[in-house]
Amino acid sequence: MCNFVHLNLDNSDTMSEDQKNVYLSALFAGAAAALAVDSTLFPLDTLTTRLQSARGFFKTGGFKHVYKGIGPQTIGSAPEAALFFLTYESFKYYVEPRVDSDVLPLVYMTAATAGEIVSCLIGAPVEVVKQRRQTSTNIKHTSMRIFMHAVKSEGLIKGLYRGYGSMLIQEIPFSLIQFPVLEYLKKVYRVSFKNDVPLDSWDVANCGAVAAAFAAMATTPLDVAKTRVMLADKKFATDTIKTVLKQIYYEKGFKGLFAGFTPRVMLTTIGAYVFFGTYDLSKNFCNDYLLNPDPTVNW
Repeated sequence: MCNFVHLNLDNSDTMSEDQKNVYLSALFAGAAAALAVDSTLFPLDTLTTRLQSARGFFKTGGFKHVYKGIGPQTIGSAPEAALFFLTYESFKYYVEPRVDSDVLPLVYMTAATAGEIVSCLIGAPVEVVKQRRQTSTNIKHTSMRIFMHAVKSEGLIKGLYRGYGSMLIQEIPFSLIQFPVLEYLKKVYRVSFKNDVPLDSWDVANCGAVAAAFAAMATTPLDVAKTRVMLADKKFATDTIKTVLKQIYYEKGFKGLFAGFTPRVMLTTIGAYVFFGTYDLSKNFCNDYLLNPDPTVNW
């Protein structure tokens, strides 16, 4: 095991510079991609949340005020995505060159799992506040009031992290599907259509959209359960994912488990296209012009 992760520390100055580039480009590109998605696709996210709410679509706002909750989402999504890709890209950087190609899917799955565990520390509180804002019909329920009420009535951990476990249960399977498929599609696309030259950003966007669509289809029931847990009254806040899934099936059958399926898959597919395209473009920009600028170019 020690040999598996052992690093060659020769030429430490170069390694240190490479490490810095990996960290900074992942942080920059992850934040930029998250902001790009939030600014364009937030209304679809609101509609999906309302469709999955136990109170029903129209009682939680229907098609009105679809940008409610964008404040906490914008504040939280950039650092959340930045932390995810910092973890994901760092893990790949250290491990990918040191393993056989046969185990690369396992590397991507492990990297994605680690990324979700770290990023959800920011994502869970943001999701709680955002979804309660999206489903509130009281105009006085601002994001700050919802945040303070959750902390005051349920405590910091129980109030803001009640959905952390359910979020991980939904996000980790999603990433376990998405990222190995993404890396596989990128490899096949590069070899089959690009003569083994680096992919353009729109090529990466296409691969990301396809991978995300598959992941969204498979994990919709977990997303429905996560939404129910985060929106539940205090007395139901401790319900497990298994309990919530059984309750949904008992109330609405198989259809209830896939509530919001169409907008969720649409949102995820389009969002992944924007996200991974922006991520790759921002990462290349960061590496080529910010971290390693061409001295011959005048700015």
